Amino acid sequence: MSALIIFGLLLTLMVVGMPIGVALGLTVLGFMFAFTETPIASVALKMFTGIEKFEIMAIPFFILAGNFLTHGGVARRMINFATSMVGHLTGGLGMSAVLACALFAAVSGSSPATVVAIGSILIPAMLKQGFPMSFSAGVVASAGGLGILIPPSIVMVMYAVTTNSSVGALFMAGVIPGLLLALVLGATTWWQARKGGYPRLPKASWGERFRTFREAFWGLMLIVVVMGGIYSGMFTPTEAAAMSAVYAFFIAVFVYKDLTFKQIPKVLLDSANMSSMLLFIIASAILFSFILTSEQIPQGIADWIVHLGLGPVGFLIIVNILLLIAGNFMEPSSIILILAPILFPVAVALGIDPVHFGIIITVNMEIGMITPPVGLNLFVASGITRTGLTEMSTAVLPWLYAMLGFLILITYVPEISLWLPRTLGML
Repeated sequence: MSALIIFGLLLTLMVVGMPIGVALGLTVLGFMFAFTETPIASVALKMFTGIEKFEIMAIPFFILAGNFLTHGGVARRMINFATSMVGHLTGGLGMSAVLACALFAAVSGSSPATVVAIGSILIPAMLKQGFPMSFSAGVVASAGGLGILIPPSIVMVMYAVTTNSSVGALFMAGVIPGLLLALVLGATTWWQARKGGYPRLPKASWGERFRTFREAFWGLMLIVVVMGGIYSGMFTPTEAAAMSAVYAFFIAVFVYKDLTFKQIPKVLLDSANMSSMLLFIIASAILFSFILTSEQIPQGIADWIVHLGLGPVGFLIIVNILLLIAGNFMEPSSIILILAPILFPVAVALGIDPVHFGIIITVNMEIGMITPPVGLNLFVASGITRTGLTEMSTAVLPWLYAMLGFLILITYVPEISLWLPRTLGML
């Protein structure tokens, strides 16, 4: 009964259009006031203590680093390098978009940021070269999802904070699935371009490729700074996020010089706005998780599912369906913060590795980014192309089908996710 009341109240508040952070907070306050004897004054204390975790500091730093990179010309240089490497293949700029998204994903940690950085440059270029709008927008919106699978990833940090999992292990677990998904999306792009007879670029010389690599080198080095620092034990994922922000500032202002000192306050303000929004949602979700735990709801659901005898296979089918449906109506951080505390105990009880489970959830979040009506990547790409949400939803269908197939593979072949962190001794 408590679960029905809590989720019924939350759903009602979300349906009427209330922001997710406010809806979570009001749900907890309403339930506590009406059905428990917990002092309301404890709410503020719980919200503040809930976001005191050291790992949460990684989120604003990764957001800041991504904004410095987006405004600092790093994306343009990565696009030039990607185009020199794969622009001669069938699909030309479409293939370049997939590779550029993969490269930018490895330094940004955010899907919408990846779509903005790559799409604002490549979509107009593809349209100018004769590619149809549906192909141009579809490939960038879909490949932008790599931003949360290829580490660093803000979504992975949120999952780790919610479930007390290792951020470093999650980052390493996302490397091989991220590269594999980039190949899947690239193959889909190639096939669509081949069917449509879309143009390709002249093959670049090795001299041209070396020149574009040299220009993009300082941006690409951020991958080494973050992943190399974490793997070597030089710093924690949170310290790596801080280093990435400092490094991104340095190369944007002093190396590439595309970001002026006058623009820095706007970058800082944009980052602060995004960070404060996410931190408020996290604080409200931690409060929501607290009331669920105090009412023994996750434990009850876990016992119920275990006694159904579904086993890991059946449970993961239910999880994927539930997350795909949730992805249509909520953004990734909200889904993870609400559902992970409920689903995680069941996964552990069924013997599913927590890191593998985190990758499954992350891939589901990627798919949710390109499914209407609340797909963030669809909105971003729609803003760039000025097309309607219906047209954008149709444009991403070939890549959406490929990602669904990839989800099945990742779900039932855990070694794809676990091999690298296990080999590195992180599991």
